[in-house]
Amino acid sequence: MNYSSESARNWWLPVLKTLAVLAVLYMFFFSLELMGNAFKLMGKGFAHRMIATTNNPFVGLFIGVLVTSVVQSSSTVTSLVVGLVGGGALGITNAIPIVMGANIGTSITNIIVSLGHIRNDVEFKRAFAASVVHDFFNIITVMWLLPLQIFFGFLQKPAHFLAESFQNVGGMDLLSPVKAVTKPLSHLVIQLTGRNGIICAIIGIVSLFVALRYLVKILKWLVVGKVETWFKTRLFKNAGRALILGTVLTMLVQSSSITTSFIVPIVGAGILTIQQIFPYTMGANVGTTITAIIAALVIGTPEALTVAFSHLLFNVFGIAAIWKFQFVPIKLAELLSGMSYKRKYVAFLFILVTFFIIPLTLIFIAR
Repeated sequence: MNYSSESARNWWLPVLKTLAVLAVLYMFFFSLELMGNAFKLMGKGFAHRMIATTNNPFVGLFIGVLVTSVVQSSSTVTSLVVGLVGGGALGITNAIPIVMGANIGTSITNIIVSLGHIRNDVEFKRAFAASVVHDFFNIITVMWLLPLQIFFGFLQKPAHFLAESFQNVGGMDLLSPVKAVTKPLSHLVIQLTGRNGIICAIIGIVSLFVALRYLVKILKWLVVGKVETWFKTRLFKNAGRALILGTVLTMLVQSSSITTSFIVPIVGAGILTIQQIFPYTMGANVGTTITAIIAALVIGTPEALTVAFSHLLFNVFGIAAIWKFQFVPIKLAELLSGMSYKRKYVAFLFILVTFFIIPLTLIFIAR
């Protein structure tokens, strides 16, 4: 009798763990999808107006940061930029800095996810560092690539060569499996709320924090079942494998916000370290460029393709330059995280200053 009970428990336990993981992951991805749609409802018109009136590369950079922070999707912003360039409403030289800014702005989602750990100092310190390391990589890359692009066309020239090579290749649609399963419920919530972006955003944020609370508990539960070893010895065995994993997953999901946000609570739970996930984050930056490239292939103009490939090259060159110096963004992220877990307001100040106050101020001054 005891043997049968033990066998039944051993059989049901893996099933229960799998169902729990799937349920919480669905809620987590749903919350991100709903939040993204909510911010698009509130800010899509704003995004179009801001981007279409850009006539200065430095202003374009901060417009990219601000607009992507508002709509929480670099894929949306870069696709919009590609469309405007393809239609002749925006020039290539002004469009490329916008996609650079979009790379910075998209990481705000990671930071919001890390705030779900704010009640646990140890988890928050790890999770916040994992989220802002993405920012420091993008900021460092912009600091050296933007001047080279403005003065020498460092991204535009090779991107134009690629565009000419791919100009006659037709576009194709990729189905994001995550979006396929979360979009119906997200759209239902949007319809039930009368397409009210504020209400949808609130529901999304609440769902996110609930999902994070249980996701961390489940992750810790799974560690007992040797999942920690599987993560470390298989998926994140070395930097090269983590880079490829981040690239491929993001190409499939078509959202770096989803793939990088997913890894934040895993670091918060202590399963992986910031050193292990940083290459994965860089890979996600490369993978997310596929959406704009597909949009440009559909449009078919060399200008649109040039901007899309510039986005790809921005990340490729950034990775190549910083690969041997990964300790720089990692140390900066750990330093900021160390300040933030002791004084929680530092994290909120970082969000406000980096994604809103500095871009708004500089845009206002420049204009």
